[in-house]
Order: sequence, then structure tokens, then C-alpha cells
Amino acid sequence: MSDSNTTDFTNPSTFILLGIPGMEKVHVWISIPFCTMYTIAVLGNFTILLIVKREPSLHGPMYQFLCMLDVTDLVLSTSTLPKTLGIYWFNSREIDFSACLTQMYFIHCFSVMESGILVAMALDRYVAICDPLRHSSILTNPVVAKIGLAVVLRGGLLILPYPFLARRWPYCRTNIILHTHCEHMAVVKLACTDIRISSYYSLSVALSVTFLDIFFIVVSYSQILRVIFSLPTKDARLKTFGTCGSHLCVILAFHIPRLFSFLTHRFGQNVPLHFQILIANVYLLVPPMLNPIIYGVRTKQIRERLLWLFTHKRT
Repeated sequence: MSDSNTTDFTNPSTFILLGIPGMEKVHVWISIPFCTMYTIAVLGNFTILLIVKREPSLHGPMYQFLCMLDVTDLVLSTSTLPKTLGIYWFNSREIDFSACLTQMYFIHCFSVMESGILVAMALDRYVAICDPLRHSSILTNPVVAKIGLAVVLRGGLLILPYPFLARRWPYCRTNIILHTHCEHMAVVKLACTDIRISSYYSLSVALSVTFLDIFFIVVSYSQILRVIFSLPTKDARLKTFGTCGSHLCVILAFHIPRLFSFLTHRFGQNVPLHFQILIANVYLLVPPMLNPIIYGVRTKQIRERLLWLFTHKRT
């Protein structure tokens, strides 16, 4: 009888997701914090969307970008966690070949979109602080819509080659993916051919998107800080900087685990595989969970509206 790990096939009909190799006995326990984070992410992001939709005073550019961020977070976490929980709870490891490539596309596409939205939010803070009198005339609804469209197109087009290239490769070694989801490099490494095109392209996309976006954010905040430090009083400086606090926290919550996951996956040959996979899952779950909490706690308008909703319901 042939071993499933060595069966010859050109394009498998299904892949097998192992979850976290070496930690199968504690999959159920690992699923508890994962499920909790996902539940918080879904409830929190839907709550922010509901509050912004129902409150006309929150229809400005900052909150429109926040809604884009919430939708991106919902798609990003939902594209991976339900299948991951299926592995942990029901040992449902099989995933269709096309579904795997679709999941791969959504993960990387919406990661790039989220990074672009954070740049757009930095632009909004830059205009609001450095040129406040023209904020409403610069960031009009059509301009915000165009920025949103540019972010979507950038993510969609840059990641489009990922699944197309992955579909071209022959897979004749194994169909077992050592991961909880169809991460790009985890999939293409199974191909029995030269995958340097996929590897180099994904590396160039990751580096260019990450460093360009961080560069634009740093430039924006250097100008913001210049204006803040020129304010006459300490209270004015703290109050103005406080309007950027939520955005800075969200940037750190997104980019730190993302960079750590990218570096360990690409260059962390000595890092245990189970740790790499855990970090990859944290990167996809922690920002969607933290973003609505950060904005809910630090943004006065959202906090007051949220309290009003709860007290109104009780009344």
C-alpha cells in the first residue's frame, strides 16, 4: 500500500492541514484562547461598524477609514480561524485545493490592504493636525473613496500572482501542509519544482509593502510631531498627540507581530516550527481583536456612543 505522504500526483484535489505539529494533544486547549480572541474580534468590529453607521457625527474620514479597517479585520480573521477551529475540535484537516488557494489569496491580500489602510489613517491624522482648516476640503468623501479603492486594488493586484503561480507548480511529494492554514510559502514549498519565482516575488512584495508603508507612516508622524512640539502649552501638546494615540497603538499591534512572523518564517530556521505557526496565528488574530478595543477605549466619541447604547437599552 502506498504511503499518503509519497503518493505521486500532479495537482492534488485536497491538502491536509496538520495544525500545529507536535502539539496535537493540546489542540483543544489552544483552541480556547483562539476562539475567545475571534469572538472578541467579531463582536468588537461589528460594534464599531454599527456605532459609526448609526451616529452621523462619526461619518468623517477618520471613522470611514476605521470602518475599512474593521471590515478588513473581519475578513482576515474569518478567512483562517473557522478552519483552524475545525482542525482543533473535529480533526477536520482536509481542504480542497482551490479552497486552499482562495484562503491563501484572502490572507495575504487583506494583510496588504490593512497595511495600506493604516497609511491612509496616518494621512488623515497628518492633514487633521498639520492643516486642520483644510481637512474637510482635502479629505472629502470622493477622495476617501478613491483612497479606499486604491488600497483594495493594490492588495488585490499585488497578491493575484500568488495563487496563479501556486496552481502552476506540480505537487508530487506530499499534500500535507505543516500549518493551520494555507500560508503561501507553506504551500509552495510542497512543490517538486523550482519555486524561486514564487519565493522571490512574495519576498519582494512583503518587503516593499512593509517598508514603504512604514516609511510613509514615519514621514507623516515626523511632520505631526514637529507641529505638536511647536504648540505653546503642554496641555495642547498632550491633547493633540492624544488624537494620534489610538492609531499608533493599532500600527504597533499590526506591524510588530507581522514583522516577527515574517522574519521567523523566512529566516528562523532554528526557531521551532510550532512557535512559528503560533506566531502566524497570533498575527492574524491579535490585531483584529485589539483594534476595536483600542479605538473603543481611546476614542471619546465611540466610547460615549457605546455607553449610550448600553444605557439606552437598559432604559
